Amino acid sequence: MGADSDTGADAMQPSAQVLGSPNLHYYIHLREAVSSYLSPENVQAIDRAFVMADQAHSKQRRASGEPYIIHPIAVASIVAQMHLDAESVQAALLHDVVEDTELTDKDLQDNFGLAVKNLVEGVTKLDKLAFHNYREAQTENFRKMILAMTQDIRVILIKLADRTHNMRTLGALRPDKRKRIARETLDIFAPIANRLGISDIKSELEELGLAALYPQRYRVLKAAVSRASNNRREIISGILKQIRDRLTEVDIPARVLGREKHIYSIYRKMVRKELQFSEIMDVYAFRIILKDVDTCYRVLGQMHNLFKPRPGGFKDYIAIPKINGYQSLHTSLIGPHGVPVELQIRTEFMDQVAARGVAAHWAYKEKGSEPVSTTSQRNAQVWLKNINDLQKSSENSSEFINDVKTDLFSDAIYIFTPEGKIYDLPKGATPVDFAYAVHTDIGAHCIGAVVNHRSFPLSHKLQSGQTVEIITNPNARPNAIWLSSVVTSKARSKIRQYLKGLRAQECELIGRRLLLNALHGRHIEDIPKETVDKVLKQFNKPDLKSLFADVAMGNILTVSVAAMLAPDETEGGNLPVTGTGGVPYVFAQCCMPIPGDEIIAHVASGRGLVIHSKNCPNLRATEKDPSKLLKVGWDLAVASAQTFNTCIIVEHGRRQGIMTEILNAVDMASSSVQNISSEQKDDQTSLMKLIITVRDRLHLAGVMKRIKAVPGVVRIARRR
Repeated sequence: MGADSDTGADAMQPSAQVLGSPNLHYYIHLREAVSSYLSPENVQAIDRAFVMADQAHSKQRRASGEPYIIHPIAVASIVAQMHLDAESVQAALLHDVVEDTELTDKDLQDNFGLAVKNLVEGVTKLDKLAFHNYREAQTENFRKMILAMTQDIRVILIKLADRTHNMRTLGALRPDKRKRIARETLDIFAPIANRLGISDIKSELEELGLAALYPQRYRVLKAAVSRASNNRREIISGILKQIRDRLTEVDIPARVLGREKHIYSIYRKMVRKELQFSEIMDVYAFRIILKDVDTCYRVLGQMHNLFKPRPGGFKDYIAIPKINGYQSLHTSLIGPHGVPVELQIRTEFMDQVAARGVAAHWAYKEKGSEPVSTTSQRNAQVWLKNINDLQKSSENSSEFINDVKTDLFSDAIYIFTPEGKIYDLPKGATPVDFAYAVHTDIGAHCIGAVVNHRSFPLSHKLQSGQTVEIITNPNARPNAIWLSSVVTSKARSKIRQYLKGLRAQECELIGRRLLLNALHGRHIEDIPKETVDKVLKQFNKPDLKSLFADVAMGNILTVSVAAMLAPDETEGGNLPVTGTGGVPYVFAQCCMPIPGDEIIAHVASGRGLVIHSKNCPNLRATEKDPSKLLKVGWDLAVASAQTFNTCIIVEHGRRQGIMTEILNAVDMASSSVQNISSEQKDDQTSLMKLIITVRDRLHLAGVMKRIKAVPGVVRIARRR
């Protein structure tokens, strides 16, 4: 045993290069910190990183005049306080060498491996990129930082440590630069720390940001907090004694602490809620830390017996954690002499996770085991995956950053499925956000929602605690209108991805339809392959998709392609509308005509022909110009084999389950719902708009008869 101890002790001794550094006195405290939780081999690897960083930065000074190496050591010390792994500490020591010294990525990889090289690359600033202005540079820089973070979450933890030390040493900078960095910290870095559950860093960044941005306000508030704390000391001591005495009586070991209010938190409440300083400081806050979850709930009961609870003042974040993984019981009580008391009750592990967030993933691991997977870690990984999807669908960096900020600054609401499963969503989320949170396919095929057993518009905001059921149709597709109401990154990215693909797909479909009309209904698949290949070669196109796209965009004349594909083709076709002369057409969305309606074609500039019902109100303005109208009719033999969309409005009483019964009636009538929306007419009735598929007017009458038979349906009409 003694020999092993000696070997370990030798391994922990600094190397000659470390001992010979003129900056050893700065490094020794970091070395002691990492030695407390990392193996001797890991500490030696960190020594090597220090030596390389120390030599690389030897000629550099900070704005304060101190050796530059102080900064990487300080960043690594913050990383060590989070108990991150050796690679993270090495990357923190080396995070500026590639940007500021002659060392290269290859030097890092050769000496410390690929993981450390990638971490440094993710953290390194991007000053060398060429941008038109500072705002564009910061936007692109932040985008790349977020993307690096999605590859390895340790990147952002090191970046947060880097920003924390920079904020601690802002004093040496010009006032304008101090304010700019402080604003950026409060806008970006503190919210990221909060989203990842790292409250220690988040609180420090907020305090330092406020002090730099509004120094006078900060000084006044700090002095006021100090005075108030002195005045409150006796009351705090009394409440602490009562809590501890009660826990001793029931034999529950605990740590009981008074909670200091953060100055930035006080400032934000004063600004946002328009409260006086005295109103905020009137509340006395305490934290009780225990060994296990069961004891937390036992202590909650004891505290409710000791002090009277305030109605609606209890929140169970243990059963339902916050979106950043935070867990605790919160309760508001009326203490001695009527003073308001706020209690947080949690386990030791929850307390550490509250302080370290995702970093607790590394801090709480036993020797020889994998790191503990915390709620913070799992939620962060889901969030980062959604962020990664979001950037792929964003048109530019500014759009991406705005969407990420929406995610960062949102409060959480909790939504239930009918089976009782809980989903946390940002405040302002809609049923579409919920649908995508459950599964991408459910979001993509969503056509309606039932909230607390009542129909609910897809664009309306959900409230915490509601039970949501999503109605889907396998033929339904995402709607571009949803982008104006959804708030989650996942929903936005998935809708955008679909719409991007749709543009290319639409061009292909339009081009194919134009050629189909020009070929009088003959399918291209029926044309010999040799002929098709010859045409593709003639127009220098790799495949038919490219040809269709160019036809759709007008780059190639439709008639030219048709003449080459089928020069001897005679007049004919199998389209449901006759009299169009082969000109492409679409059905009007205002009146949605179906076989059996009298129809007329309107010549729309740039769109070809639009088929309307003859009595469509939108045609009245064109009646004065007969040249814009074309007489057409139905080929009922062809139409009978197809289905057409039309719209009906159902007025119904507001009772549980009626939407499901109406949808069942549609299904029983051999129809399907393509889209659904609902709005409240008055306290007793709602209006439901359904877009359904029918064969003709006779089929539509049958569908409406079925719906009319549903109890609670007041009236039903076709939209004209």
